[in-house]
Order: sequence, then structure tokens, then C-alpha cells
Amino acid sequence: MGSHQVHPRALCESEHIGEGTRIWAFAHVMHGAEVGAACNIGEHVFLERGARVGDRVTIKNGVCLWDGVTIEDDAFIGPGVIFTNDRYPRSPRLEAVQARYAHAENWREPTTVGRGASIGAGSILLCGVTIGAFAMIGAAALVTRDVLAHAWMLGRPARRVGWACVCGRKLDAGLCCGACGRRHRSGAAGLICEEIAHA
Repeated sequence: MGSHQVHPRALCESEHIGEGTRIWAFAHVMHGAEVGAACNIGEHVFLERGARVGDRVTIKNGVCLWDGVTIEDDAFIGPGVIFTNDRYPRSPRLEAVQARYAHAENWREPTTVGRGASIGAGSILLCGVTIGAFAMIGAAALVTRDVLAHAWMLGRPARRVGWACVCGRKLDAGLCCGACGRRHRSGAAGLICEEIAHA
């Protein structure tokens, strides 16, 4: 799938790597994982079969993306972020649960990080959540439920403390960004940036 760079000390088994993507040392991309164009995959990143990464995504060091995790275009995943994909994990070799683990749909709970969202360093995302577009998850947050588009989330468990602009700055009470001037309005799934809505 086009030209991409893989560090000599990385292991890339996937044939689905987009053009211009860089995969750094000690990363492991399994066969069946998908990575879009112009991504940056940091050191010690692991992408399991079934993980999907869009275009222009940055994944910093020490992140594991499991089967069922989808990262949409332009998202940022900070160092040491933890994803999960099984709400009731047991060893699949345990006889009592082998029937459940015979089919992924019996246990896997997909997680999606929306377009342009940022997940701060050391955050934990429980499986089955959707992070809305351009949301900002603060460092070390514990995300236990869906997050609205443009929501600014902090804490354990994470709670909304404001709204984030497309540029990553906090919005004022009028939903306007003091840094870039973009205006936002309420939508069904959070906020909508008026500039992007009309693009």
C-alpha cells in the first residue's frame, strides 16, 4: 500500500500500511492491523490484528491497540494510554469460558476514538466507549462512558469540565475559541465547529 518507513528494529507484519506512515523502533504491527497514511507510530507501540488506525494519526510510545479498537483520522494518542477490549476478561484457556472465547463477538467490545480527538498521557479507556470528534481527554483520566464531541474531560472517572476547540484550546462560555477565533454550536452528539460544518 504505498511507501512507508519501518525502523529496522520494528516488526511490521501488516500489508495495510498507508503511504508516508512512519513506524519507529520496537513497535509491532500484527498481520491484520490497518494503519492509514501519514501516521506516526511511536516506539514500543503494539497493534493487534483487528486494530484500525485512520490517516494522519499520532500514537506516542508505549501504547497497545487491541482487536476492536478504531482510531479515526487526525487523532492523537498520548504515551502510555491504555485501551481494553473485554469487559469481563478471563484467560481464554480457562475451560469454563472457552465457549465464550470461541467467537470474538461474544466478548469483544469495540472502542472508537473520533476524528481529531486527543487522549492524554497515561489515560485509561474502558472498552465499549466512543470518544467524540475533537474531544480532549486530560492526562491520566479514566474514561468509563461515551464522550461527546469537543468535550474537555478530566479526572477519575473522567468528567466534562468544558469544551475544546478544533485547535485544542478551551472554549469560552460563548463557545468561541480565544486562540483561533473558531465558533461552535450545540449538536446532537456534542458541539459542532461552524467552520468545519460548512467546509
